[in-house]
Amino acid sequence: MLARLTNAPRTFDWGSRSLIAALEGREEAPGPEAEVWFGDHPADPSDVDDGTGRTLDEWIRDEDIEVGPAGRLPYLLKILAASRSLSIQAHPTKEQAEAGFEAERDIAEGTPRNYIDDNHKPEMVVALSDRFVALCGLREVSATRELLAEIGAAAAPLRERIRDDDALADAVGWLLSGNSQHVVDEIIAALADARSTRFAAELANARRNAAEFPGDPGVIVGLLMNLVTLGRGEALFLRAGQLHAYQSGLGIEIMAASDNVMRGGLTPKHIDVEELMRVLERRSGPVPLVLPIAASSGRTGFEEYPVDIADFRLLHAIVAGGERADVALSGPTIALCVAGEVTISAGGGSERLVPGRAAFLADEEGEMSVTGAGEVFVAQPGL
Repeated sequence: MLARLTNAPRTFDWGSRSLIAALEGREEAPGPEAEVWFGDHPADPSDVDDGTGRTLDEWIRDEDIEVGPAGRLPYLLKILAASRSLSIQAHPTKEQAEAGFEAERDIAEGTPRNYIDDNHKPEMVVALSDRFVALCGLREVSATRELLAEIGAAAAPLRERIRDDDALADAVGWLLSGNSQHVVDEIIAALADARSTRFAAELANARRNAAEFPGDPGVIVGLLMNLVTLGRGEALFLRAGQLHAYQSGLGIEIMAASDNVMRGGLTPKHIDVEELMRVLERRSGPVPLVLPIAASSGRTGFEEYPVDIADFRLLHAIVAGGERADVALSGPTIALCVAGEVTISAGGGSERLVPGRAAFLADEEGEMSVTGAGEVFVAQPGL
């Protein structure tokens, strides 16, 4: 059973006026377009393009389709376009989410809360633009001390705090506590004159964030994180507790279906420093890229981004005229076109897709084929 999906871009202020519009072949948007969601998440379910006006969650319910726990897809697929930094954030483990959701069950409506549901939120982003820039994970201690030394005397109080991984993680909490604002302000002021050969990109990125978020301690938290630039087709996998903040670029994002976010700066939204520190991954070090590999048996012409996660898996194929890629269906599947024009076929039905359009396949068994001349990403539940 096939259903063609559409959705309107979400207009968060960090979005881009041009990136999603260019992907879809439209004129530049009048305001920022940040994300297009493909899934049944209650915050913004996809629209089913069958003339009934139903959203995907309604269609799934009406058709009595089994998709996952609690009747919802275990993953959410997005197109993401950033022209400035998202909030610095981390997500809890499944156990932390269950405990946190239970502890906040009786919080009064309208009161800020950390846990919207009882699920974890591992996620992966794949670059669609030639450059996709992200802050991700805490940089190794000696390199961070070297960067702070390049800034000069203003950064000395922070540099002296950072001696090992635990002290580096604790420094995040100190910067966000409100007790260090004088140090934050002095470091931000010093960025204007700071120069470094090794860390030129990091300093330039911090100056950019300081201009967008004046006085925000997250500017300095970002200086403690790895600055990563992905090329098209490269990916980052973000495990529980890992600080991250996408900076710029167009990408495909897939995640477990959850809204649990602990923020750590570069945002006007609620920040619970104590809870962030409780879930924070305290290990420092470089962040490995995820590169696609040839997909396993039952997937001809597809490559897969290998992550060992039960909630999702992400596959990718490029087809040219006369070529065909096949993938075995292993649960509810979403196929998203990002270039050219492709036809998705399964179970006797087919849908033609252009960039920014997707199809949902409910079949638990069988095979889906992709033909035409274009590029497609396919999301399925993980193994």
